[in-house]
Amino acid sequence: MAKTTVKENCCSPEEMAGCCKVEALVSIDERGQMVLPKEARDKAGIRAGDKLAVISWGKGGEVSCLTLMKAEAFGGMVKGMLGPLMTEIFQK
Repeated sequence: MAKTTVKENCCSPEEMAGCCKVEALVSIDERGQMVLPKEARDKAGIRAGDKLAVISWGKGGEVSCLTLMKAEAFGGMVKGMLGPLMTEIFQK
């Protein structure tokens, strides 16, 4: 797997400025599981049983960033983007 530089990365400091910050560092265990720290869960309003969408960002076929988003927020975002498009398509 080829290494990407910060300037080629979709999560470069320029791309993230003003919108993102590191909340915590997590480790992945041998079963592929991670623990999201309590402080981050509380801050994001994440509770037991909540569903999270794992969204990947990448360039050149490589994933360089993973984002967690509450599933209901992600669904609403998709509906907001596709709703007007679908309305336009079905009106034609």
